[in-house]
Amino acid sequence: MFHLIFPPSCLMIFSVSTIMKILFNPFFLLFVIVGLLFLLRFLLIRTGLIYMTKKWWRSIEDCLHVYQFFKVPEFNESMQENQLYSKVSVYLNSLASMEDSNYTNLFTGKKSNDIILRLDPSQVIDDDFLGARVSWINEVKTDTTHSRAFVLKIRKADKRRILRPYLQQIHTVFDELEQKKKRELKLYMNINGDQNQNRRWRFVPFTHPSTFETIAMESDLKNKLKSDLESFLKAKQYYHRLGRAWKRSYLLYGPSGTGKSSFIAAMANFLGYDVYDIDLSRVLGDSDLKLLLLQTTTKSVIVVEDLDRFLMGKSTAVSLSGVLNFMDGILNSCCAEERIMVFTVNSKDHIDPAILRPGRIDVHIHFPLCDFSAFRTLANSYLGVKNHKLFPQVEEIFQTGASLSPAEIGELMIANRNSPSRALKSVITALQTEGDCRGSVDVGRRLLDGGSRNSTEDSPDHSGIFSKENINVIKDIKKLYGLLKLRSSRKAPSFDLTPGQRDV
Repeated sequence: MFHLIFPPSCLMIFSVSTIMKILFNPFFLLFVIVGLLFLLRFLLIRTGLIYMTKKWWRSIEDCLHVYQFFKVPEFNESMQENQLYSKVSVYLNSLASMEDSNYTNLFTGKKSNDIILRLDPSQVIDDDFLGARVSWINEVKTDTTHSRAFVLKIRKADKRRILRPYLQQIHTVFDELEQKKKRELKLYMNINGDQNQNRRWRFVPFTHPSTFETIAMESDLKNKLKSDLESFLKAKQYYHRLGRAWKRSYLLYGPSGTGKSSFIAAMANFLGYDVYDIDLSRVLGDSDLKLLLLQTTTKSVIVVEDLDRFLMGKSTAVSLSGVLNFMDGILNSCCAEERIMVFTVNSKDHIDPAILRPGRIDVHIHFPLCDFSAFRTLANSYLGVKNHKLFPQVEEIFQTGASLSPAEIGELMIANRNSPSRALKSVITALQTEGDCRGSVDVGRRLLDGGSRNSTEDSPDHSGIFSKENINVIKDIKKLYGLLKLRSSRKAPSFDLTPGQRDV
């Protein structure tokens, strides 16, 4: 038997030649390349290399191109809200690249399943338009002004070609998004003046469910008010032809709990207007009140509640002259277009006549205590009851002059909503006790005043004038004792306008 014995040098040559053939094999080379690419992709995705690569590439591009910047501030020189800023914010929120930003805040929208994205300061969003890349920078100054702006970064070489079409694209997208969904109303509240010199308003979604169908109001008056608001919406050219600002003002007066705030919410929902609720205790002075008016937007309801308490109690730095100018001054005529102004008071007996004159207040609406007609509306809304065997007994008690506020009756119905009979019995008991005393005094005052129903204060007021009024009411009770026997023959009106304002 023969054995072939190769020297070690031959084995080495054989091994090297074999390895070289394997290495230069096309299939092996393809396998190696694919493996390396997969490894590189894994490293780029799982680490920050891909982010660093993009950042370095952008830095190189910035050195090779000349850019121009356009700032879109939140407010203009007159401290009014810049509408373009709001449109840009909505447009950026619609971009898919919003999710690629380093720091993006997540908020729930008006609906529980809505997610809203908001950028942190100095964050950048990229966008592509007509083959050109643009960038938006969220600029927020942390100094005393706390101003905000969006800064558009665009190549100078692309500016003439895409700037105007791109801005038009923003307007188009904004309009499309607004048409797809019903405009989300906002409730604005003024913040302390020393906290922020520019932005004086903070807002939350306005989700109040009140409508004209749910408020307890005389149907005839309700229809007149709806017709008045509809006429206002169509009267822009008419107001301008008269040389007047396109605005309308309402005074709501009556005791607390009679539905003034719910009526304001119903107005806002009916018009589709935002609500600006001015807290006079946070206003620094007359000029600060003007600034708040400047920063309101069109299609808004501007509300000042409990105006009489602020003016009588001197609990605000705003003067009577400042209130008058706010209601019907030069600034109001220039900056109150397409706005509804609403003022509420518990009683207008001690309001300066200059505030109540036509031009400052167009419509006066009285919100008295509840009568049987309003009670039926409340029973239908709260209990789903349009008729009940106890209704005649309730009506009989109302005819004696007893009454409660709609808020008081509503709370009794809510507490007993599972049993309409028990709810109505609790209302009857309340009317026979607390309500009867209140109604008797009111009937006596109504008879002396020739049938006009004046509001009585339902909470103590420590100012001199209101204390004097309380004393006079106590003295009148004895004088009116004989007149109270006539109360069953009179039925109090549910709601009334002031004289001269019945045709709204």
